[in-house]
Amino acid sequence: MKVKRLVANFATQDVARAQVFYADVLGLDLLMDHGWIRTYGSQAEMSVQVSFASEGGSGTPVPDLSIEVDDVDTALARMQAAGFAIEYGPVDEPWGVRRFYVRDPFGKLVNVLAHAA
Repeated sequence: MKVKRLVANFATQDVARAQVFYADVLGLDLLMDHGWIRTYGSQAEMSVQVSFASEGGSGTPVPDLSIEVDDVDTALARMQAAGFAIEYGPVDEPWGVRRFYVRDPFGKLVNVLAHAA
């Protein structure tokens, strides 16, 4: 047996609030909309991972979700332009990632990162 996909599910009474953060700013596609659930994602091939941590690294809290992007600085500028407050970073971490933390519209702590080239 192989795991084919992991999906993070966040409870909310207003599924439309995800649009700006996940689609407009991060550029994810709306893959499914049944009214009571909206799923955003990408058709790009991605690796399947789930992490368990006692901290987020560098003494930060454990994020609820990590999203790897190809350009952290562009993602940062888009988050700031959309009015999302950055809670940590941007910073180049000693383990080879550049990242920042931001809260999504539901209060989830999101780690936006890229691996060093």
